[in-house]
Amino acid sequence: MRIIENKAEDVKIAYIGGGSRGWAWGFMSDLASCGDMCGSVYLYDIDKEAAVHNQIIGNRIKDDPECVSEWEYKAVDTLKEAVSGADFVIISILPGTFDDMESDVHCPEKYGIYQSVGDTVGAGGVLRALRTVPMFDVIADAVRDYAPDAWVINYTNPMTVCVKALYNRFPDIKAFGCCHEVFGTQKLLAKAIEDIKGIKNIQRSDIDVNVVGINHFTWLTAANYKNIDIFPIYQEFVKKYKADGFGEKVDDNWRNKYFSSREMVKMDLFDRYGYIAAAGDRHLAEFCPGKWYLKDPDTAAKWGFGLTPVSWRKQDLAERLAKSKRLVEGEEKMEISKSGEEGVNQIRALLGLRELVTNVNIPNVGQIPNLPYGAVVETNAVFRANSLTPVFASSVPNEIYPMIVHISSNQQILASACSRRDIEKAFISFINEPNVTLGISDARKLFDEMVDNTKEYLGEYFN
Repeated sequence: MRIIENKAEDVKIAYIGGGSRGWAWGFMSDLASCGDMCGSVYLYDIDKEAAVHNQIIGNRIKDDPECVSEWEYKAVDTLKEAVSGADFVIISILPGTFDDMESDVHCPEKYGIYQSVGDTVGAGGVLRALRTVPMFDVIADAVRDYAPDAWVINYTNPMTVCVKALYNRFPDIKAFGCCHEVFGTQKLLAKAIEDIKGIKNIQRSDIDVNVVGINHFTWLTAANYKNIDIFPIYQEFVKKYKADGFGEKVDDNWRNKYFSSREMVKMDLFDRYGYIAAAGDRHLAEFCPGKWYLKDPDTAAKWGFGLTPVSWRKQDLAERLAKSKRLVEGEEKMEISKSGEEGVNQIRALLGLRELVTNVNIPNVGQIPNLPYGAVVETNAVFRANSLTPVFASSVPNEIYPMIVHISSNQQILASACSRRDIEKAFISFINEPNVTLGISDARKLFDEMVDNTKEYLGEYFN
């Protein structure tokens, strides 16, 4: 990689999970939209055919007249080949299969435990972590051995445990986790300002926020638009809409039904605690005691959000596979449009092409003084040339501290259990989850059943 006249050339990016039918396409589109850097993207996936398909799709983009940056995509056979000499490593993988996730999400329902996502916390998050960490250990080893100076950008959930696993395995790794949930809340705040104050055309980047918390349970302790404090505006907005929610109503459209939200959980949490919960309602609900918002599907519906079944994910995958086939065969053209993710802008900033402040997941070195040192937390950070500096976010406010410190500490337990391959320690984390609302005996039965359902990936825990 070299910088010539404010342009980065010959940048090497390793994409782990490079057969992705979704995230990868957005990343390709974002790269094509940036005229100040170019290079190569090495696609590695255990499904080599999927990576080859993305190689074909990616290499066609340069012929699009809207493409302003040239990238060569290469599907490779080994992790070593992908990572060796990389400037950046992207991790976006599915740990296991949707059949495994089906157990994560739906097996607990037999015990009256419902999950709206099931990939971060709760019963499903614990089992997903058990599968994921051994895979991340392999990736961390590859980075250590073949690209120790690379910046590693993770998109895989459970985000907190994944990022912690990388540092547990390779303490000198330069890794951080990306999540767009805060962006959605910034957009909601822009809509609140328009609704209450009549100010239109506010971009989410115009909303300055102080982010504090952990991934998918982030909170804003300050929010401003220019010189306007948004909290009083949001308070009025919540008072206006908390009874029936804000936005499109959940309908029977197969996508809207399982992903739409009326923002009612977010508004209820503001009403309770006085701070702005800054993630989607489907995620926020899973961090709260299980009977608040997830007692059963009817309760979730009352709060204006849906439970996402894995059958939906399988149907969505079938559609994306069909789209991939059309793109590979030239029957459909991939549109170049910005995805709304920050990954490519983060890369540009780390290359010294710009400066950027955005929220990331990194180990706590004091940016949140009253959360455990070394725990992965989510705050703003400043990106500059080969530099990532967390912004001091201050302590978690007392009103929300008990919830956040409980989850943060429990994720520390889980990350340690996974790194040590200690299944009994993982069970401690399992029973500590707020939505595992069972006695010890039933919790043990559920845990053992879920472990058995995904045992193909858990051999190291029983050696």
